Amino acid sequence: MTGKGVAAAVKAAADAVAAGIEPRAPRIAIVLGSGLGFLADQVDDAVRLSYRDIPGFPEPGVQGHAGQLVAGTLEGVPVLMQSGRFHLYEGHAADVAALPVRVFAALGLRTLVVTNAAGGIRRTLVPGTLMLISDHLNLMGRNPLVGAAVEGETRFPDMTDPYDTALRAVARGVARAEQLALEEGVYAGLLGPSYETKAEIDMLKRLGADAVGMSTVPEVIAARARGIKCVGISTITNQAAGLGGTPLSHAEVLEVAESVKGNLAKLVRGIVREVGRR
Repeated sequence: MTGKGVAAAVKAAADAVAAGIEPRAPRIAIVLGSGLGFLADQVDDAVRLSYRDIPGFPEPGVQGHAGQLVAGTLEGVPVLMQSGRFHLYEGHAADVAALPVRVFAALGLRTLVVTNAAGGIRRTLVPGTLMLISDHLNLMGRNPLVGAAVEGETRFPDMTDPYDTALRAVARGVARAEQLALEEGVYAGLLGPSYETKAEIDMLKRLGADAVGMSTVPEVIAARARGIKCVGISTITNQAAGLGGTPLSHAEVLEVAESVKGNLAKLVRGIVREVGRR
């Protein structure tokens, strides 16, 4: 898609979302990963907008992704939740995966909380662990900024601090206050949809990855190009290939996500509350 084409797609989607959630004016956007859609049910005074009613938004094709934007309040703070994301492995282009984030920016949101389900590479990241993302490796072979420059975006965004230092400090403070165990590490984004081989996991270890998944990276790149500050949380739902004793499955991902949803909810709600006070 050309730069003008992306800009037109963002405007059409943003206009539809703005009309659909009026008069709400969200301050924080939250992207919900596999099995994490329960958070959308915790939004107060919620209005739900189906993807089929938003131009350019495809229906999600993965179990655990609802396919709607939910606007309302969480901890008294106006939020907009994306329940269901668009993965590159579904055949979507990187600019489609990043479309919701660009829409958030067009609506004036300047803080993004991204969540995902990930496989643990570092031995301390056992299933059920929450990991604050400190940085990422883009190994997807895709970037949503490829192509003509899009109006309103930095052509060459600085990715030195993609997951905002101050927001990570907020997350750690919430974890301490709520007595939640919170690890921190580097997230490797791969294209998928196949899980990684043992050799690939060995490679990722050597590259410095602590966890691996198939999302998040395009969204954060687009967010930084638009000046949005990001904080990311991975729910470690399985050990990466060769580290556990059983074959990997998406059912396991959903099962573990369900088991830790209470802790994740406390962490996300706490981050929203603290950011909302600023």
